[in-house]
Amino acid sequence: MSTESRKGHYDIQLMLEKYIPGDGNNAIHMREDISKALKSFINSGLSDLNFQSRLNDSNQQFWACVSEALIAERLSDKVFGARNSIGKGPDLLIMNGTRKVWIEITCPEPTNISQDWLNLDPIKAIDFPHEAILLRWSNAIKTKADKLIGYEDGTKLGYIKSGLVNSEDAYVIAVNACLLRSGWYPVHEGISGLPFAVEAVLSVGPHQLKIDKMTSEVVHHGHQFRSNLINHNNSQVPTSLFMNPRFNPISAIWALDLNGSSAIGIKETSSIIHNPNANNPIPTNFLPTDEEYVAILNNDELEVSKIPRPNQ
Repeated sequence: MSTESRKGHYDIQLMLEKYIPGDGNNAIHMREDISKALKSFINSGLSDLNFQSRLNDSNQQFWACVSEALIAERLSDKVFGARNSIGKGPDLLIMNGTRKVWIEITCPEPTNISQDWLNLDPIKAIDFPHEAILLRWSNAIKTKADKLIGYEDGTKLGYIKSGLVNSEDAYVIAVNACLLRSGWYPVHEGISGLPFAVEAVLSVGPHQLKIDKMTSEVVHHGHQFRSNLINHNNSQVPTSLFMNPRFNPISAIWALDLNGSSAIGIKETSSIIHNPNANNPIPTNFLPTDEEYVAILNNDELEVSKIPRPNQ
């Protein structure tokens, strides 16, 4: 092994011990699982030149890099497309026949989410900060959408106008929400009972019942239409990206929760949410996931449904 290879191996192990500390079996197995994915990702040539240095940049950057490696591992049976320069444009490129499918990856930080939630005390009752978590989802998706499309005021060009992505290519935003967990426990679903990603782009709110005042009978039930949230600055944040034609270049959201905990038997759930108005949709059953959601406008009502997977 060369000196450079030994140094790279040492740095990875050092970072893993820093961000996944402990001598217990759980920590050891998680470090081993992530270490394998990181080394494979680096050796594959899919990582950019700054990948290993970013591992040491911050907690968020460490998990952003881990996200890239773990997602690439999940795509190991796909054909990765050739690209002119790795490090420019979206993170990964896979092929669906002759069509390019770009995967842009993000790992949102737990900004404005309570420490009681993030550092769970199992004997302490806490609130479910679903709106704070949903705001992180919405912000992460919007930021990566702007990377493709550019800023609405035209001050910054996106990947399409800069020529890094063709207007006929598919574009998937992969959100790894592992930093939004409650302690060890992944939280994939929001207050609606559907994935946070569904709430973030299809305006799905909490479940509601309509009750007849005279008979007290339930005459209708379903989800609220929630077109926006109010953030900590008291500004409105839209949750209707897939209803806005500006975001038609987004093919789908790939919602994940990956931190290596599958190595210790904790399920790392994932979902695909298809954009019903996508210019370049991806087919169902194309990406590896646990569940997929589609939306159809029917009689002025948006119907969101989970479609069956082949193994279900």
